Amino acid sequence: MLATELALAVSYPSAGNIGGGGFMVYRKSDGSTGALDYRERAPINSTSDMYLDENMEIIEGLSMIGGLSIGVPGTIAGIFEAHERYGTLTINELISPVIELAKKGVIVTEKQKNRIEENRKYFKLVNKSKILFDNDFNTNDTIKFPNLASTLERIMEYGRDEFYKGETAKKLVEFIQNNGGIITLNDLESYEPVWRDPIIFNYDGLKIISMSPPSSGGVCINQIMKMIEPFDLKTFGHNSSNYIKLLVEAERRSFADRSHYLGDPDFIQVPVNKLTSESYLNSRMNDFSLEKPTDSNDIGYGNIEINESDETTHYSIVDQFGNAIAVTTTLNGTFGSKLYSNELGFFLNNEMDDFSSKPGYPNMYGLIGGEANKIEPQKRMLSSMTPTIVEKNGELFMTLGTPGGSTIITSVVQTILNVHEFNMTMQEAVNSARFHHQWKPDSIRIESELFDEKIKNNLIKSGYRLNDKGSIGRVDGILVKKDKKLEGGADKRGDDTAIGF
Repeated sequence: MLATELALAVSYPSAGNIGGGGFMVYRKSDGSTGALDYRERAPINSTSDMYLDENMEIIEGLSMIGGLSIGVPGTIAGIFEAHERYGTLTINELISPVIELAKKGVIVTEKQKNRIEENRKYFKLVNKSKILFDNDFNTNDTIKFPNLASTLERIMEYGRDEFYKGETAKKLVEFIQNNGGIITLNDLESYEPVWRDPIIFNYDGLKIISMSPPSSGGVCINQIMKMIEPFDLKTFGHNSSNYIKLLVEAERRSFADRSHYLGDPDFIQVPVNKLTSESYLNSRMNDFSLEKPTDSNDIGYGNIEINESDETTHYSIVDQFGNAIAVTTTLNGTFGSKLYSNELGFFLNNEMDDFSSKPGYPNMYGLIGGEANKIEPQKRMLSSMTPTIVEKNGELFMTLGTPGGSTIITSVVQTILNVHEFNMTMQEAVNSARFHHQWKPDSIRIESELFDEKIKNNLIKSGYRLNDKGSIGRVDGILVKKDKKLEGGADKRGDDTAIGF
């Protein structure tokens, strides 16, 4: 995990990171499971109204780019925590190859070239001096990261404390504060990852293990899959109009609950058991009809008694012993806050935008937030990241996840269903056309070019609004086949690759 995470910081700087955070779900070969939360936190000096003007209106862009959008990074703490508990190789063995990679450089892909060009105006807007990514890079050029290599060398020598208490920490705090941020050395020194119990539920003979709050992923896929379980999906047919309607209505209801009830469990009481109870989920689908859509304005969140960027990255790993992890990590938006430290060699996140800057108003992904996810000092912001592991008949069956902001949740659900309900290979499952609904805005995001016109017309005639989307998610997963061989599925939507060694 540690080597992969750091290698992504070099090879995929728009989302791979040491300036962000993430979640890990694991299943050991003996069947035991767990989850690690190394999500970013709000700075100690943050306030609930820090992105509002004197009229209590949102100041556009303040939570999305620049120093004030940065949350306290958790990646280095997370990967060192995982290594301390489960690592077998030494830190030097793991980090040395990454340092060499940073020094020798990585080849620019066409997608990376386009991503850099699309964001260059923001780099110039936010950074006070020219940064590495202001240079014109063409496809197949090599980008070298000597300053990142130096940062990694210090981390390799002095450990996680180098990032949170050492020279790197001091340089990082100075850089952030010189660019309008409020993160202090105290923020870094006090950061700790948290081991959490994952969300675990059964679906049609499968046991699904996913991330718990402050990720909304596990709760939402639990809700969606249990709401659709009573229906015969095979009879509906894969990506038929009725299949899409069913999933959309379950997604709509789950995202409505997400906006109201979910947040950091260290700060609020998240009613996970009630949100995922059979009786509650059955009641949520009482008014479902294949004849017409439910208006999102009429749904709201469910009544129970209580006592996110499109740019993230995911990796799934299964070793020769049968141990499996699913890890999703992010800077939030593409290149995060757009702030790049030339001296340290990496981008900082814009994770503060995942809080509810103003409850009831959407963030950069259009997600509506509520009081449960309001900004509070040292609080972890709500996330859609959904690293997931699936068992079948008591054995490891699948590990998967994806980037994609709010579409992460629905992409993971559809990929599991593609394999389990429609007998697809992992590669077929991740390549398959996807759709998404998140309650508000009240429309179906759909990979329009991949769906038949008859299907789309049927949905429109039924009263659904379609929002054409070039691509949704980039799922990567591993499937354990009946002969115990592993099949990797790497999404054609990205530069993703499945590798065995």
